[in-house]
Amino acid sequence: MCMAIPMQVVGTSPDGMRASCQGRNGPTEVDTLITGPVAPGQWVLTFLGSAREIVSADEAARVDAALDALEAVLRGGPVDRALLDEAFADLVNREPELPEHLRPRQ
Repeated sequence: MCMAIPMQVVGTSPDGMRASCQGRNGPTEVDTLITGPVAPGQWVLTFLGSAREIVSADEAARVDAALDALEAVLRGGPVDRALLDEAFADLVNREPELPEHLRPRQ
């Protein structure tokens, strides 16, 4: 499983191929070859030093909330069930589904 980290763009390189970003783990620089040019204020999901997708501020907040819930579970202490349900609302009360290409043919 890979986890993308949401980061807000604070600046870009003159050639537009890199962006200075700020996120939950502090400032970092990422390449923007996959997303193309980005602008200060935009949010990106990053993975292994690359901006992988431009997202809205709301989507970035949802990913951050899910990461907060995951960190709470990993700490091993008591976890508020409501926090988990809210952070993973897209997964609560539904059965997992195989991707189309892995489903049996009928």
